[in-house]
Amino acid sequence: MNSRYFNPFALWTDVAAKTGNMLLSSGTVVQIRTHRLLSSALSPSDADLRELGLMGQEKLAAASESGTAMASQLHATQFALTHRAVRQSLQTVEALAGLMVSISPSHTAAQTQRLLKAANRSMATATQLSSATARIAQRGLRPIYSRATSNAQRLLKNR
Repeated sequence: MNSRYFNPFALWTDVAAKTGNMLLSSGTVVQIRTHRLLSSALSPSDADLRELGLMGQEKLAAASESGTAMASQLHATQFALTHRAVRQSLQTVEALAGLMVSISPSHTAAQTQRLLKAANRSMATATQLSSATARIAQRGLRPIYSRATSNAQRLLKNR
């Protein structure tokens, strides 16, 4: 089997691993920041106030970068691939219908060949569509992941 069929699996595995790591890092950041807020609620230091301001700025920046990255990747690939997938699915259905109404062994063989080619094209496009969707998720996750993991490292170091 062609290695291109395994590509979406690798891409989605990467998305899942990074999401898990991001969630762990986010939990660490929330725990440390909550502890700092509660400990200094009555008299926050300048560092505490800077950290509070940084929280809001980071979230807005990460959300904006994430949305822009996903929209760019979506525009670049998703629409064309979706159109191709629908068109090829219809061609596969048409080839199947041709096979169903075959009247001779030679016609059946030709229609079977047509169906196999159409199904293979559809499967390849579906694989590309899944890969493209995973890349959209990767692009959207990247800014959030980088902020969460770097914040966790920074806050753990400065504890």
